[in-house]
Amino acid sequence: MSTITTVLVTGATGSVGRHVVDRLLARGVTVRALTRDPARARLPEAVEVFAGDLTRPDTVRPAVEGADGLYLFPVPETVEEIVRIAEKAGVRRVAVLSSLTAGDEVEANATKDHHRAVERAVEAGGFEWTHVRPGEFAGNVLWRWGPAIRAEGVARAPYGESRRVPVHEDDIAAVAVAALLEDGHAGKAYEITGPQVLTQIEQLRIISEVTGRELGFVELTHEQARELMSPHVPADLLEGVLGYMRESVGADLKVHADTIERVTGRPARTFAEWVADHADAFRPES
Repeated sequence: MSTITTVLVTGATGSVGRHVVDRLLARGVTVRALTRDPARARLPEAVEVFAGDLTRPDTVRPAVEGADGLYLFPVPETVEEIVRIAEKAGVRRVAVLSSLTAGDEVEANATKDHHRAVERAVEAGGFEWTHVRPGEFAGNVLWRWGPAIRAEGVARAPYGESRRVPVHEDDIAAVAVAALLEDGHAGKAYEITGPQVLTQIEQLRIISEVTGRELGFVELTHEQARELMSPHVPADLLEGVLGYMRESVGADLKVHADTIERVTGRPARTFAEWVADHADAFRPES
């Protein structure tokens, strides 16, 4: 039986954090949310919303004081100070939003270093910690393709045959909440993906089928993709993301969907299910 009663969710308006908030509320936990702009957060009334930013650790102190659980968005630049603040505040259990790239089998690169720095700092903090290591978010297609699909009925991307195993963000949240509220997850790193290996072109075909729209694919060069993605991906990670896309053409990717079922008790959702949940985002604006 969990003894966690109050959880601070950092990155609370993010694509995973927002689901974490909802799932914690459904479990009857007191939820605090850290967000840069509370006025625009649009979080449920039951949530205690705090203005703060992980890049400015002093702003985190009021939100974490008295919390015994922490969902931690990865910001390596300040994580050691955040860990000290959380320890002093009495946090006992931490779920880290990490990445599949942090695993031992992945060669060193900027993306791995980014996430492992956060993981190591939390491991040294004396908490009951769990690392949640998802692969690619299914929702990445929203910023990559959403505007062009809505306006023109096309998706633009490099390496159309690059393979992915997209995971529903709510499945990631379900694993994180289980790690926070249930016993038996401390000291584990959960690698999670969706249940299907799909090329980018296959993903677009699924969006077309679910939304009932005929959609086209325009393949970009590496340089064009860098320009398109730069507003959405941190500069120190962008080349690694593009390199992964190039290397994953024809790659034999591992599926870790069984982790979701093992931890949450229900199967991982398919990409088609994710699209059905977000179908309006791919329809023309009226």
